[in-house]
Amino acid sequence: MKEDMLITEVMRESCIDLELKGTTKDEIIHEMADLFYKSGVLSSKEQFIKDVYFREAEGPTGIGYGVAIPHGKSDAVLAASVAVGRTRNYIPWESMDEKPVKVFIMFAVNSQDASGMVSLLSQVAVALCDEAVIEQLFTSNSAGEIIELFSRKEETA
Repeated sequence: MKEDMLITEVMRESCIDLELKGTTKDEIIHEMADLFYKSGVLSSKEQFIKDVYFREAEGPTGIGYGVAIPHGKSDAVLAASVAVGRTRNYIPWESMDEKPVKVFIMFAVNSQDASGMVSLLSQVAVALCDEAVIEQLFTSNSAGEIIELFSRKEETA
C-alpha cells in the first residue's frame, strides 16, 4: 500500500453496512470482519478477528461522539480496506468519552504495512474533526453517500 493512498481508494460499497445487526462488541467485530471476508479482503476471517482483538487489548478504539475505529494489522489481509458500519442502537464499547458507540470505521491492513495503517487512521481522524462528517455518518442512507462524504473530505484536505 502506498503511504499517500487515499481512504476512498480502499473503501468499497461491499464493505459498508448501515444496518448492522450486532448488539455486542463481539458481534459487531465479527459482522464487520465478515464484510471484509465476503469482499475478498481477507484470507482468514478468524485470524483477522484475532488480530483486531490483539489491538483492542492495547487500549480503547472508541474515539467519542458515538464512533469507534477498531482495526487490525494482520497477515490475513490481502488488500488494504476500510469498512463502515452503523447500528440502530448504541453498543457498549471502550471509548475515550466512556459512552456507547453506533458508528464503526474498521481498517484492515497487512502486518507488513504499518505506514499504510498510520495513513488511513490519520485521514479518518482529520475527517472526524468535522462535526458535519460525524453527523452524516449517523444519518446517511447509502454506501454511496458514505464514500462521497470521505471523497469530499479528501478534496478539501
